[in-house]
Amino acid sequence: MPPQQLSKAYDPQSVEKRWGEFWIQKGLFSPTTDQPGESYTIVIPPPNVTGSLHIGHALTYTLQDILIRWRRMQGYNTLWVPGTDHAGIATQNVVERQLIAEGSSRETIGRQAFLDRVWKWKQESGDTIIRQLKQLGASCDWNRQRFTLDEGLSQAVREVFVSLYEQDLIYRGERLINWCPRCLTALSDVEVEHETSKGKLYHIQYPVAGESEVFLTIATTRPETMLGDTAVAVHPDDPRYKDLIGKHVRLPLSKRTIPIVGDPILVDREFGTGAVKITPACDFNDEEAGKRLNLPSKPIFDHNARIDTTLFHTDELDEPFKSQIHMKAEQEARGIVVDALEEQGLLQHTDNHSMAIGKCYRCKTVILPYPSPQWFVKIQPLADPAIEAVESGEIRIIPDGWNNNYFGWMRNVKDWCISRQIWWGHQIPAWYCTACNHEHLHPSKTSQHSPAQDEPMTTENQYFIAPEATPIISRTSPITCPSCGGNELFQDPDVLDTWFSSALWPFSTLGWPKPHADFRKFYPTSTLVTGMDILFFWVARMIMMGLKFTQEVPFRDVYVHALVRDAEGQKMSKSKGNVIDPLTKMSEYGTDALRFTLASMASPGRDIKLAEGRIEGYRNFVTKIWNAARFILLYGDGTLKALPPSERSFPDRWILSRLNHAIRDCTKSLEEYRFDQASSTLYQFLWHEYCDWYIELIKPTLQGSDSEAAQSTRHTMFETFEMIQRLLHPFMPFLSEEIWQAFPHSGQSIVTQPYPTENKDWHSPEIEKSFDTFEQFVTTSRTSRALLNCTPLQAMSFMGTSTNLDEKVRLQSLHPHIEYLSRGSVTFTDTDNWSTHNMLRLVTGTMTIGTEVSKDIDLQRVLDRIRKQAQEKEKEATRLQSRLSSKSFTEKAEPSVIEESESRLKNLTQELALLRSSEQQIASMLD
Repeated sequence: MPPQQLSKAYDPQSVEKRWGEFWIQKGLFSPTTDQPGESYTIVIPPPNVTGSLHIGHALTYTLQDILIRWRRMQGYNTLWVPGTDHAGIATQNVVERQLIAEGSSRETIGRQAFLDRVWKWKQESGDTIIRQLKQLGASCDWNRQRFTLDEGLSQAVREVFVSLYEQDLIYRGERLINWCPRCLTALSDVEVEHETSKGKLYHIQYPVAGESEVFLTIATTRPETMLGDTAVAVHPDDPRYKDLIGKHVRLPLSKRTIPIVGDPILVDREFGTGAVKITPACDFNDEEAGKRLNLPSKPIFDHNARIDTTLFHTDELDEPFKSQIHMKAEQEARGIVVDALEEQGLLQHTDNHSMAIGKCYRCKTVILPYPSPQWFVKIQPLADPAIEAVESGEIRIIPDGWNNNYFGWMRNVKDWCISRQIWWGHQIPAWYCTACNHEHLHPSKTSQHSPAQDEPMTTENQYFIAPEATPIISRTSPITCPSCGGNELFQDPDVLDTWFSSALWPFSTLGWPKPHADFRKFYPTSTLVTGMDILFFWVARMIMMGLKFTQEVPFRDVYVHALVRDAEGQKMSKSKGNVIDPLTKMSEYGTDALRFTLASMASPGRDIKLAEGRIEGYRNFVTKIWNAARFILLYGDGTLKALPPSERSFPDRWILSRLNHAIRDCTKSLEEYRFDQASSTLYQFLWHEYCDWYIELIKPTLQGSDSEAAQSTRHTMFETFEMIQRLLHPFMPFLSEEIWQAFPHSGQSIVTQPYPTENKDWHSPEIEKSFDTFEQFVTTSRTSRALLNCTPLQAMSFMGTSTNLDEKVRLQSLHPHIEYLSRGSVTFTDTDNWSTHNMLRLVTGTMTIGTEVSKDIDLQRVLDRIRKQAQEKEKEATRLQSRLSSKSFTEKAEPSVIEESESRLKNLTQELALLRSSEQQIASMLD
């Protein structure tokens, strides 16, 4: 196809829409199982169906798309599986808010009607983020799009649950769990976010039973939970209290007495008073202590985190305190308890105290440790093989600094609470026979499983299911009870944790448990790209489930990218007003500019400090590439002649050699997941070497006669720029496709073109050495011009020499190119014994460049400028020197940051030497 002209300005919106639709229509992202080539698979971290593209999504999906486009061009049979997560709690909350706005509720309309309503919402609004992913250029196989509640994945979920249950790796039991009183559901440990909060430490006197005016003072941050105390603990070796062990205290505000026990594990003698209360139903550490010491557990809260006095013995609390505290939320109850303690003279004093507060990861409500019957996975038998997979290197976590985090969590992991008290999700495949379990099904209204006061009774919510109840676990819905033959069965109302189905994502999306061709061809997957925030939520669980059910790791590499923060390093939030909306920036600057920005900043182990100016800067890079393409296409009608690399001109041989380096470096960087380095290579090569030097160098040849040299240069120019588009394509897919289509090409799209590989015939160290000499002279001549405040159009005369004979020969051979880009006459001599007095001499290495200073130059003004520049650079050099001398900087900073500072200091030192030399010379001219 002959070359075509491009419009004057690049229009990202029209280009992105056109090519985005073209790629999908042509099926360019859809592999087949019989396609040749080694498979390369990525499964997308499924965004929530409620979601909209945020900047974190934009980063992770950009990096995945770079990998998949690159591997596709390398000839791999690539599959990128897209899909969305049903996001149980988040999605249910969205639809519940809609119902509340309509004056209704999920309880009013019932479970099935509510689920129908959620599915309807999903059909209408659930594909928003999929459309936005396509806008971003994600080259997923959209024909294989999955949803964690679709039929195939639901079958996989049921198979895994039943299989684990049959192997005694899933069980139901009553334990203290993380309870969200807003979402009214259990949460696993990793779904609880901890943040430091300012609180109080209350010192409360517990009267020792049977002894007058003898008190044991305990310290607590939650005085309201004392109503559930079942013991007070001291350290058995603490001389202050060891004589009290075995005695009892009277529980303030209650008529109960509780024992004083010794426990060296729970008690820290240095904290508070060295005596602590034990409340097994309200604290995880206390629950463990209660089990060790065989203490009873006394629940005091209902599922809304209110103190429920109906759980107490009838005469345990006196009026009016009992009425005052009944159904009071935790914070309000705290105030009532503290007031009552003060009134009885039992509150000794309070201290300010910082503490970690657990909050629901979805709604940010403070979590309530709450005793409840739930379903659990025995995690350690699954965790051990997953630890081994990373230890052995079968799975690589990149950067490897995350290995210790992974091992630390996996070696101390607790059983996974997988049941959730919501309706939207995979309902647990457990049924109960009312006849067989009549002793264990209680119509109690005090349980979190029981309906609320205004909630209609249904088959599924009328029972509190005791932990002792015997479930029927089945891959299919049972009709009759296998024990008694009865048909009065009801399904457990709980649903599975969203992360349970997500843990199966790498193999369930490929057809497992059926013997599917996709599973055989594309599993195990190749690379997982994800954020550090879901390393335990999701990644660890996928490894455990993958090994358990496929006997293979689910992926080979896990690339953990950093978080995207604002320009000051602050976490983005709507309240701070510092959120960068990727969709807005894609509209303002173009999608490729945003993609390249994110890739260029994806440095391992370092959070991204994203400023809008960076996106704007890379938009300018897009414009630079576009303008270069337009310039090249101006010469598309001329004859193109391919000469062997060794017979081409100096500029052509140099750019081929440099392109060869760029191909090598880009490929190596992508192999190592150094997206930042690959981006830097492309930017430096394209902007500085190709546009600033090569295009400028070849203009005289292009604009001269149609010689063989011009024909060869036109060929090299088209050849290299087309190859550059292929090198650039994984990062800037839209721009590269638009330009590639305008150049002579074969094939329907750049998407399926081969990724560039090194060409040994292009490698030319001697030519690169000559260019370094050329660049050194031209750059120094430009420095002279700038120091003398002369414009590029002013005629100037330069002298040049070198003490290095080889360098001198290279300078002579490049004379025409040097004169052209120095924009002046250049004379080379054997020595620097130049007679003229008004000569500014700049020395760089073994080279000396003399610039004739004409009489019309204001030397005093020049001297003032030089001195000002020198002062500024000295100030910067002093600051850098101070930083590099600081132990705190060198010990904490990333090696790349230190290296960058050292490099900058070295350059500043050289620049200062040049300025000081120039200052002395100009000053002498003024004398």
